[in-house]
Amino acid sequence: MFLILIVVIGLVAWALHLMQEAVDRHEFSLMLAGFLVSSAAAGLVAVYLLASHSFTYMSDMERRYYMQQQMSRNVMNTSELSSQFWVEEIR
Repeated sequence: MFLILIVVIGLVAWALHLMQEAVDRHEFSLMLAGFLVSSAAAGLVAVYLLASHSFTYMSDMERRYYMQQQMSRNVMNTSELSSQFWVEEIR
């Protein structure tokens, strides 16, 4: 995470430097380059956030599967108990 943060800060600093040079020299191409670099920094942050959420979701899948299995066993056990109760009532 810190590496990505450092890279993003570096990209933003470089973009600001390019845009300042564009204003000083009155060049549109440097302004465009600064915009593209800042867009790359924003894209890097977006990809990091999406990957972080997907890895969290995938690592949590095993726990959810285990809980689902436990719940289905509990439901089966209670249905078996209720059916046994009704059979004993009938006798």
